[in-house]
Amino acid sequence: MKPQPFKRSKRLKLRAGWRDTTLLLREFRAPLLIFLVTILGGGIGYYYLALLVEEPVRNIPEAVYIVLTLAFLQPSVAFPEHPLLELYHFVMPVIGISILALGLADFGIMLFNRKARSKEWEMALASTLNKHHILVGLGHLGYNVIQNLKGMDQQITVIELNPSADLVTAVHGLDVPIIHDDASRELALEAAGIARAYSIILCTQDDALNLKIALKARNLNPQVRVVIRIFDEDFAKALSEQFGFIAVSGTALAAPAFAASATGADITRPISIEGEALSLARISVASGSLMENQTVGQIEDHYLVSIILVRQGGKSEFHPTDRHLIKAQDMVAVLGRPDRLHLLIHDSQ
Repeated sequence: MKPQPFKRSKRLKLRAGWRDTTLLLREFRAPLLIFLVTILGGGIGYYYLALLVEEPVRNIPEAVYIVLTLAFLQPSVAFPEHPLLELYHFVMPVIGISILALGLADFGIMLFNRKARSKEWEMALASTLNKHHILVGLGHLGYNVIQNLKGMDQQITVIELNPSADLVTAVHGLDVPIIHDDASRELALEAAGIARAYSIILCTQDDALNLKIALKARNLNPQVRVVIRIFDEDFAKALSEQFGFIAVSGTALAAPAFAASATGADITRPISIEGEALSLARISVASGSLMENQTVGQIEDHYLVSIILVRQGGKSEFHPTDRHLIKAQDMVAVLGRPDRLHLLIHDSQ
């Protein structure tokens, strides 16, 4: 049984919380290290000072323990008689608490107020994803692509330098992290998890910028699937032929096309037939997917679609019978409503 989206989202947030906390601990390791050195050094100093003034303790670990308890205003031994040791009992609590309090105060504020560190929190969320899609360019097209991908139960991370507040709120409502950064920077792509990503979808309105980011993404992850928005149709064809990018030109621009291309399927724009919006999708059936070893009739009845072609072992069969068995690596052409096709595409992965 597949995990429910809500449960998976909750699990990812817990993992992101743990990841964020470990990053915070690394950031504050300097105050913690200084505190540790102070306690150890103070303990060793206390041990030899106690020997010098003839009020010895049993060993260095006991002296370290005494200093540690003094740092938290909880003395574990009787108040000493020698003035130097008395001074130790007054000075060490001030030093220990000052060092620890400064670090812990900042750590606590940042840990429990993640909104003050939104970029770090979004990066922590992105670090939990695997085989996900990275979307660059959170405009209206980008938001519609996200909606289509979420409809296929896909995981997404967004990179946008200056997103609008309304779109940020809407995307966060879909449990999608947004990294506020310039996607042409390798660090931004790495923060979004380019090394683990299944695809990167470039939706900015700048062809040159889209191409620049696409090349950097492919350099960081040679296996990543690149879906790029290009307004010039001839340029889009050239990119597809030369680099293997899935280039969608302005004349073919549609959010479902981007979303389907990112997941490995092709889907046409909807056309209206007797008032019903229908699209044609070309879907490759992955090994182990829910479509594998299902008959044409079972798929059509379950998803409310029509399978018009099956390409199997290099041979194409138009209008296959209901008993035709779908196998892994088959290519299937399916006609149906876009929402039903999106569900079918998800189950073919």
